[in-house]
Amino acid sequence: MDPKVVLAAFDAHLAARHLRLEAVVIGGAALNLLGVVHRTTKDCDILHPALPQAVVEAAKEFAALRRADGDVLADDWLNNGPQSLAPLLPTGWQERLVVVFEGDVIVLRSLGRLDLLRSKVFSLCDRALDLNDCVALAPTPEELREIEPWLALQDGNPDWPDHVRSVLEDLGRRLGYVV
Repeated sequence: MDPKVVLAAFDAHLAARHLRLEAVVIGGAALNLLGVVHRTTKDCDILHPALPQAVVEAAKEFAALRRADGDVLADDWLNNGPQSLAPLLPTGWQERLVVVFEGDVIVLRSLGRLDLLRSKVFSLCDRALDLNDCVALAPTPEELREIEPWLALQDGNPDWPDHVRSVLEDLGRRLGYVV
């Protein structure tokens, strides 16, 4: 899905139902909306708040309408999958949000740069996903050093901090420098 196109159509769908959505989007959809990447994504990950049931139902209905028109949009394309990350983010993340989409009834914000970088590199460390997104974000050596202490605290495994360091070093090499 192209998030801009889908969200514009979903904005009209919600408006017709007198529903509003203000939320924090992360993941591939956020990177698309920020112009960091230009690729399709399968969903729109909402970090905060919990999606109201009426919006969830409207999103399912919207997906069914899009599928009837030949689009490939899953019922759970709009989801709270990453919601468990919110309490882990550094204090003040809500003050660093940036607007990435504003329609008539939808306003989406995304994490500030360092917080978004933390979320993507955490995913890379945790599940070996999002390497291309991390490279596309092109973090500086200073940014990688700044996020490392937070990343090192995100898992209780005694080997985790060394793993984080290894991932950051690999990412740095891919970007052309040593961290």
